Amino acid sequence: MRRRREAVCPNSNEIRAFAKNIVSEALANKDSFLFHETSGYESGLMGYHRPVSRAMFSNCEMVEAIGTLLEPDISGIRKWDAVQWEAYCRAVSMTFQDHVEKKGVWKNSYDVFGSPFGVKGNIETAVSDLYKIDGVADSTWDDDIQTRLRVVVKFIKDAIAILDKKGVPEHLPLRIRERYGPTTTFYDYLVNMIFEVIFSASQVTSPIDQCWWIQHNTVWREFFNSLSPDGAAAKVVKFKVRRLIYDEIVDMKLFPNFKGARILGFCLNVMGVKVHDGDTFHDGRALQKAVLSWTKKNFAWLQSYNPRIAETCLMGTITYDAEHLRLVKTYLAGVEPEPYRDYFSVDPPPASEENRESLRENT
Repeated sequence: MRRRREAVCPNSNEIRAFAKNIVSEALANKDSFLFHETSGYESGLMGYHRPVSRAMFSNCEMVEAIGTLLEPDISGIRKWDAVQWEAYCRAVSMTFQDHVEKKGVWKNSYDVFGSPFGVKGNIETAVSDLYKIDGVADSTWDDDIQTRLRVVVKFIKDAIAILDKKGVPEHLPLRIRERYGPTTTFYDYLVNMIFEVIFSASQVTSPIDQCWWIQHNTVWREFFNSLSPDGAAAKVVKFKVRRLIYDEIVDMKLFPNFKGARILGFCLNVMGVKVHDGDTFHDGRALQKAVLSWTKKNFAWLQSYNPRIAETCLMGTITYDAEHLRLVKTYLAGVEPEPYRDYFSVDPPPASEENRESLRENT
């Protein structure tokens, strides 16, 4: 009589390796289920039901227990195009939605979403090479780098919609002193993702039309202006993003740096140097006033302290008129002989470095 073969249960390392490999291969092969199970409009019945995708990604407990389903091979990630990033974001959205519906917005002890090498870090990688189109005149709207940026922006907006459907929990902290402290929620992960997207977009400064298209039309408008979400969760996210941006700019008084300068330059470019009325600018008006106040007090000092960092703050059509101590934003010329300009006066720099400490205390 033949002996019954005993079932062998693979250990956890084998399961993690298998999960990582199968998802990596599914994303590498555009004929896999991840690309067929997209939407009902594109894929028919399979797109509506997404049987394989749901079995693998719509159970957050299983995804967290395995640990590698949303962490494909890092070497393959850097080769993905926009279509592959879109497929990955669809998978992440399934797990994210299930987690929010079952467990709320607070992070777990094992955090597949927020670790630097987890989902958040992976998706930020998709826009980390935006700098490559800086100065490239023939980069078009359907360029893969720009398309990847739109994929990431859409993922973040979809995630905000999921949070909005769940509702904002009571006693949700609006300010987090430690960015990844014990009270971190999915709100904070999305806020930090938006901040990194803004920083990546700030590295595209020319040509002028492309700078405006990337910074304002593709990023800022989607999160803060006419096309931005407007639910309760979105308002929390916007508040936190504004706070994070302002804190980054204010830190330049203590430690002038190029990242803070790019964030300041992005804000001046997309919001302008003149405060406008109207609902279109409502989401960013408070931040604009705070940024302009800091700029008025400190830009001339920054220019005298480190001209290279100050120059990094000037993006789009904004220039600095040192003789008259003012920033100048020049608009495209129309039928008028001279283009329209906005002027923003800044305070003179301190008389000497001895005043720097006292100015710092008054910031």
